[in-house]
Amino acid sequence: MEAGLLWFCNWSTLGVCAALKLPQIYAQLAARSARGISLPSLLLELAGFLVFLRYQHYYGNPLLTYLEYPILIAQDIVLLLFVFHFNGNVKQALPYMAVFVSSWFILSLQKWIIDLAMNLCTVISAASKFAQLQYLWKVQDSGAVSALTWGLSAYTCATRIITTLMTTNDLTILIRFVIMLALNIWVTATVLHYRKSVTKAE
Repeated sequence: MEAGLLWFCNWSTLGVCAALKLPQIYAQLAARSARGISLPSLLLELAGFLVFLRYQHYYGNPLLTYLEYPILIAQDIVLLLFVFHFNGNVKQALPYMAVFVSSWFILSLQKWIIDLAMNLCTVISAASKFAQLQYLWKVQDSGAVSALTWGLSAYTCATRIITTLMTTNDLTILIRFVIMLALNIWVTATVLHYRKSVTKAE
């Protein structure tokens, strides 16, 4: 029973994450705009994903418990490039990419660096959600933001709470997923709220 649940959670998470950002990318392309998408939120999310992936890899945790992160990072990079493209400044993406690539190597130089980064990772990831929420509150328009992407993010956090409890039982990781689950639900609800408001106005 436990093995079956673990298998389902791992593979459903991978399946969802393989297409997680596609609704967001599609919505952006359809609108030909980055309206509603917070650049600071996206950058913070990418930083959080990078630190989390490096932490899991550094400590040799089971591959299936974090295999979705390379997929998510690749999709976030595509999304980031589209945001810069629609804002008319693609070249500004280069310094950010250089920082992210160099960070991958710097994070594993010392054990204390990766441990500190992981403790900050939850704060960074939470800040990315709050940046998106703040932007939505400011413009009061969900624009090209995909509620499906945020809803699927909430699902993957829920499944990762289960897999963490059943495998590594790492408290730092567990706290991160609980906080991210709550914030992803909050962002999803906010996106849907402003979508309904725009529909009523029309």
